Amino acid sequence: MSDARFVVAVTGLDFEARIAAGTGVRTLAGGGDREALVAALEREFAQGAAAIISFGISGGLAPEASAGMLLVADAVVTRTSRWPVDAAWAAALAQRLPGAVRGSVAGNDTIIATAAQKRALGLATGAFAVDMESHIAAAFAAARNVPFAVLRVIADPVTQALAPATFRGMRSDGTVDQRAVLGSLLRAPGQLPQLLRNALDARKALRALSRSRRLLGPGLDYPDL
Repeated sequence: MSDARFVVAVTGLDFEARIAAGTGVRTLAGGGDREALVAALEREFAQGAAAIISFGISGGLAPEASAGMLLVADAVVTRTSRWPVDAAWAAALAQRLPGAVRGSVAGNDTIIATAAQKRALGLATGAFAVDMESHIAAAFAAARNVPFAVLRVIADPVTQALAPATFRGMRSDGTVDQRAVLGSLLRAPGQLPQLLRNALDARKALRALSRSRRLLGPGLDYPDL
């Protein structure tokens, strides 16, 4: 593999980026900051990036999307737009990851926290899952005609709301502010059972994501590397 060519893995959180990192892969944790993510992608492509993959955990939108399920997306959608993925790369990912489902992933600029919000977005887009980075990365890739793929793992099923503490501590660099999480919990202790449920689901998802990463190897199975 040429040292001059690499894949950029776009994630939301720092711990997802750490899972994605490896030979032939550079990582960017978006942290919900669109402008910073686009600027970081510009820098990576100025340095020789060959392709982009949206990688990490996501929220379920389809009724059958349970915690730990792998999604190799066919497309990224919003309420008004659609971006296809690189077909050869998606096929390689799906072949390498037995049991992965195919479908679309919805991109959204804000966290979809409640079950009602998830159902509404699922009905509006027909997507299997949702995250906050895929649509940004997909639009960037399409504008520059570079290969793009998506590998996401369901963390919170459509029926499970996110406790406020799960997203109150998210920093723009993708790290977690533990004080903010604790502060949210102290102000609203009634969210503890839901927070624990979210934590168990996320743990299951991250284990599945780590297993998948090991199977993909260098370059996250991008065929042209």
